[in-house]
Parts: sequence; structure tokens; C-alpha cells
Amino acid sequence: MHRLARSGGTPELLRWLSGRADGWAGLVGVDGTVLHAATGPAAGTRTAGPGAPDVAALVAEGVAARAERRARAYSLDTGAHTTLLFPLPVDEGPADPLLAVVTPRPVAAGLATLLADVVLPLALCRRSETVERKRRRVDLAESRGREAVLHLLMTGQLSIAHQVAGALLPRLPDPVRVCVVECSGDRREEVARVCRDADGGRSWIVRCPVYARHLILVTPADAEPDDGPTDEAVAALVGDCVVGVSERVDLADTATGYRQAFHALAVARELPSRHARFGARPEPALVVGPAGRQWADALLTPLLTHVPRRAQDPGSQELAATATSWLAFSTHARDHLKIHRNTLAARLALIGELLGLDLQRLSDQAALDLALRVRAVPAPACAAGPDPAGAAHDLDEILRRPAVREWADRSLAPLAGAGGGAADTTASGAAPSGAAPSGAADTTLRAWLACEARLGPTATALGISVPGVRKRLTRLETVLKRSLLRPPSARYDLWLAFRARDLGAAGASGVNAAARGLTS
Repeated sequence: MHRLARSGGTPELLRWLSGRADGWAGLVGVDGTVLHAATGPAAGTRTAGPGAPDVAALVAEGVAARAERRARAYSLDTGAHTTLLFPLPVDEGPADPLLAVVTPRPVAAGLATLLADVVLPLALCRRSETVERKRRRVDLAESRGREAVLHLLMTGQLSIAHQVAGALLPRLPDPVRVCVVECSGDRREEVARVCRDADGGRSWIVRCPVYARHLILVTPADAEPDDGPTDEAVAALVGDCVVGVSERVDLADTATGYRQAFHALAVARELPSRHARFGARPEPALVVGPAGRQWADALLTPLLTHVPRRAQDPGSQELAATATSWLAFSTHARDHLKIHRNTLAARLALIGELLGLDLQRLSDQAALDLALRVRAVPAPACAAGPDPAGAAHDLDEILRRPAVREWADRSLAPLAGAGGGAADTTASGAAPSGAAPSGAADTTLRAWLACEARLGPTATALGISVPGVRKRLTRLETVLKRSLLRPPSARYDLWLAFRARDLGAAGASGVNAAARGLTS
């Protein structure tokens, strides 16, 4: 009896009791509701099927008779069966459950004594299982609370995030580094404990709502454990996990830090050390200047000023958060936002209608992504007034600007030596300004972007297999130090960089042609 209580708990004890009683055993509430039930194997045919007793009716009749007589234990003989009821003291007050047994008559010798002896082990099992259920609910509530705080940080709602985080520990650090830990199988809980031990409990650890194998850590940027950085410590302690780490960012830029850590994770998968830090490059949102901010504001105004027709319809803030999540996570945004896929599709259709964009096209996705990122960057003082160069009316005008062209050259420079191409390089290994990369890397990326970042059409365009395209893109993730195949992906930045380079090359060709015309 005690061995069953330790190993199997309430279900095993009830199953054992039903076998000893050659009938039915269960726990019922004071109103007769069956909470747990078990039927002995030998009595299965007698308590189920044609001619079997109505156990629920017998138990309900016994519970009603016991309540009427205000008895503690009770026995009710009804025809060919006897119902035995014993109270189970589990400190639930008047609502304490009852141990109920329905057994054929005559009652086996010693069965009543056995039931009186098993009441205490059953009560202990019931208490233990109740505590365990409450613990799981508390763990779930804490996990959902941390997920909510992360979502608030990702959407820039810093003050509300601090308020919600006030009930949890530790306090939100600022500035931070964001780590993404990829675990194998179902080891996420174990790896979370390792992470807590590795950094002394200083980090915010959140189970990723999008990727079931990922943990997200928001760690203090200035605090490193005594045994080394958290990513190195976790990779050393857990032999099959991979860790990507962002650069130092402000807490308000947690979304940027997450994208950086995700890109670093793609690189870390190919490294023997299984951990990598983000290779810093300027964000396109930081180089577009005041004209870029004016362009972003003009593009997003219909979305940000949208007033829903009905109270239950999403407002401008909710639509902007949906667009940001979808651009980052693609169809996984429904898991991130906890909405149905049809709701996501309807919101995206409304966003496209408001902005006049076709969100099935990569070019329009890249424009919206850049506009949202520009708006998320705090406006510098120089952006308050008009741009001396004049306001930009479309994205191409932004991409033609020298600062953006320089950003594009730096972003595409790693491709110069990739794929066996014959691109000209400088002594440092970087492509000179204005030099286009060549070879398989350039061809693969341009075909992939032209095919809306879809593997099947890209394979057809290149004349190779889908696994071949996937292998090329995986190698290019290591070259670019960016994630390409899984969102958040660098496809938007790559589209912008190639577009800026192509516009610059076309402009240079036009200037040279005009110069030749003047000298002829």
C-alpha cells in the first residue's frame, strides 16, 4: 500500500483497491461528482457492459444518504451491491472528498478495515498532488508573466514592462545583452537551471513562445560571472546546446538585441565552440538620416492614425505590433501574439490595405520593416527639422543617399570572397566601395531574393535542387554572420543592400554617360 502511494499515487492506490474489492473504487466530491475512478481487472466485465450496475447512480445515492444522516462513514446496500463511503481528511473543510467503493454482496471479509487503513495514504497522496498542481500553476503563471514582460520589451513599452516585472525577480537590468540558447530535445527546463547557476541568477530567463527549443536570456551587460561569460559557460556545461549573444544594447532596444542574438545563433551552429557573439554592423535605420525618418513617418501615418470601426477590432498600436511580429517571425507570429492564424491573416490584409503595400512581396516587406525600425530609433535632434537635401518621396530616394550606399557596401563586403567568386578585394579582404560581389554567393542571394526568399522557386531559377539551395544559404549564414533560413532573417537587409548598390551603380553609369557626352 505504501509502496504504491510513493510510486503511483492516487491512481495506483485506487486501482489496487478496486482489485481487492472486486468492484469499483474512486474519489468523489460531497455532491457525488467522481474525481478519480478505477475498476479492477477481474471486475471490469461486471462494472461495464450489459447488465452492469450504474456505479454513478449508486455512488450518488450513497452520498445523498450519508449527507441526510450526517454520518462520516457510511454503507449502503442496494440489491446485489454495497456502496462504502469513507471521508478523506485533506484539509479542504466541508468539501473534503470521499473514498467510495462499490463491491458485490456479500462484502469480502476485512474489506471495511482495509478501506479505513488506506484512507490516510490516499489523503497524503491527494495533498501531495494538490500541492504539485498548484506549483505547476505558479510556474506557468511565472513563465507567462516573463513572456509578457519580454513581449512588452520587444514592443518598446518599457514602463509597463518594469511594472509587470516588479513582482518577479531579478529586476530588469539596463543596459543588457540578449542571449538565445538552442537546446536539444526536451531539455529546455534543464538548460534553464544551468543558465541560472551559470550567471548567479542575474539574468531574465524566458522560454521562447515561438521556438520550442529556445531560451531567451536578458543579461546585465556589465556583469560577467567569475567563470567567464554566460554563453561560454552554458556551452561548456551543456554539450549539445548552441548560444548566440547580442552586443551591448539599451533595455529599450531589446528587440534589436534579440535579432542580433538570433543571427549570432546561426553562426554558432557551425562553430566547434557552439557559441558566438554578434558581428556588429550599423543598422540601416541609423543611416537613413532625417529624410529617412520623414519617409518612414509618411509611410506609416495611415497605420498609426487608424481608428477601428468597432471596439473589438485591433487599433493602431495592436496592428503595428502585429506587423513587427510578423516581419520578425513570419507565420510563427501567431504563436508570439497568441492569436489564430485567420486573425493574423485578417490583420495583415488590413495593414496592407492601409499602407497600400502588397505584403506578399519581399520588396514591400523590406520597406515596411525599415520604416518600423526607423520609427523605433529615438529621433536625433537634427531630425526635428527638414532635411537640407529635401524630403524623400519613396524608398529608392533613401537608398540612393551616400550613407546608405556605404552601409550597403559594408553589409555585402563579406560576399566578395564567398562562393569561389572572382570579386576584387582590398588588402584587408573587403570589397572596395562600388565593387559588386560575384560568383555563386551573389548569384544565389539575388535569385533567392528575386524569388521572394522561397526555396522551391530559387532552386528552379538556379537549376539545382532545393537541398542544394539550402546548403548554399547555410554556408552564407556563416559568411554573413546572419540568419537567412529561419526568422528573424536578414533577407530584408540584404534586399535593401542589393537595391541600394544597384541604384548607385545605375546612377554612376548615368553620370559617366553624361560626362562622355559633354566631352565628345
